[in-house]
Amino acid sequence: MGACFSQEEHRLQSRPAEAVGPDGLRKSKSDSKAIASVLAPPKDVVDLQVEGYGNVNIFTYDELRAATKNFRPDQILGEGGFGVVYKGVIDENVRAGFPSRQVAVKELNPEGFQGDKEWLAEVNYLGQLSHPNLVELIGYCCEGSHRLLVYEYMACGSLEKHLFRRVCLNMPWSTRMKIALGAARGLEYLHGAERSIIYRDFKTSNILLDADYNAKLSDFGLARTGPSGDQTHVSTRVMGTYGYAAPEYVMTGHLTARSDVYGFGVVLLEMIIGRRAVDKSRPTREHNLVDWARPLLVHNRKLFRIIDPRMEGQYSTKAAIEVASLAYRCLSQNPKGRPTMSQVVETFETVQNMPECQDILLQNSITGAVTLYEVPKEPAESVEKEKAKQEPAVKTAAVPQPPVNGKPVPQSRRTRPGNGRSKSEPSLECKMYIPSPDSDGQQLGLETLESPSRNGSMQDPPDEDLYKI
Repeated sequence: MGACFSQEEHRLQSRPAEAVGPDGLRKSKSDSKAIASVLAPPKDVVDLQVEGYGNVNIFTYDELRAATKNFRPDQILGEGGFGVVYKGVIDENVRAGFPSRQVAVKELNPEGFQGDKEWLAEVNYLGQLSHPNLVELIGYCCEGSHRLLVYEYMACGSLEKHLFRRVCLNMPWSTRMKIALGAARGLEYLHGAERSIIYRDFKTSNILLDADYNAKLSDFGLARTGPSGDQTHVSTRVMGTYGYAAPEYVMTGHLTARSDVYGFGVVLLEMIIGRRAVDKSRPTREHNLVDWARPLLVHNRKLFRIIDPRMEGQYSTKAAIEVASLAYRCLSQNPKGRPTMSQVVETFETVQNMPECQDILLQNSITGAVTLYEVPKEPAESVEKEKAKQEPAVKTAAVPQPPVNGKPVPQSRRTRPGNGRSKSEPSLECKMYIPSPDSDGQQLGLETLESPSRNGSMQDPPDEDLYKI
């Protein structure tokens, strides 16, 4: 197919000259931030077969087949609207002189919802954009009918898996806020371009995490260049994911950067409460998370009743109220009532630097970033005392009684106590696991937490993508 953007979309309004770094990024007022400068006109498939972008590699289909071990099923990382994502390794055996590196290879499904247009959008945007909170595009393949993308490998997978996987997984408040800040910086970078880039599909499954839980935005297939000049919005067909799309965009098709802010608010709400944006398994009035939870965010007593109970004791009251207030504003029905992503980043940085947050962060850093709900451990001293209590009872149980009138006295049948407790009390070695708030109430043992479903993998509800409303 042809290019997915016209050259007219990339004509930029004249602005005063600004300092541009060697990487093609112009620096903002803060040296810690970089803003995307002028994007080159997008290339079509024919152009990309001959010449790509800068450091983006062009791979052959055979090279990617070798990198993924012939696209073996056990190499699959996930599957979405675009197609299947495989884990792979590109090294000397795949391409001479290429440094060994783990990668994620996404192969377009010809019969899927997305096609050449979305594939081109990914290459044309990620081929030119570079930021710590955007996933790196290492290369691509457009050989014949094959369309593949090669990304950096993200060791911790998606935010969705950590929040909603069907095990008692506990992601601490500090880690969630770190991820939210990283994702916010990624959107801020996109919106700060000469012509804003609207991400349009901000959701938990598109936020990937590296080994240190740094957030990076992925999947730019639905990204769109924002309005220019006197334009207030871009008119486009409604595309995105149900539950995350801004209401004004769904109703009118008018797309602005504030549409992304709404999507960010939905994800932030999911992180605060620990529930999916849309969950039909809950009571009717709680199906849509925003409709149910947003009014409660500005009532302190009600707020602390709905915050994910798995984070209890991990945040300060002041920080929770501030973050909830931010989510409330991001989810405003009026686009003009929503903050910009720069304001969102500033709010998170302010919360992060609160003295009480620093103290709690220091305490939580001892326990690690992510932990399972574990069996409460008994102190060694109490266990020894319990054993000492049991020993006398065991020794007196076998003392024989002398015979009376030449006849043996029947021995009292005293049972050996197993642990010094009554039968109604649980033993020291058998404590129950605490189920997560979203579980069906069953008590889970360690073997349940680690065992996959019958088909060998953890099954999660698929995204409800909307491509036309």
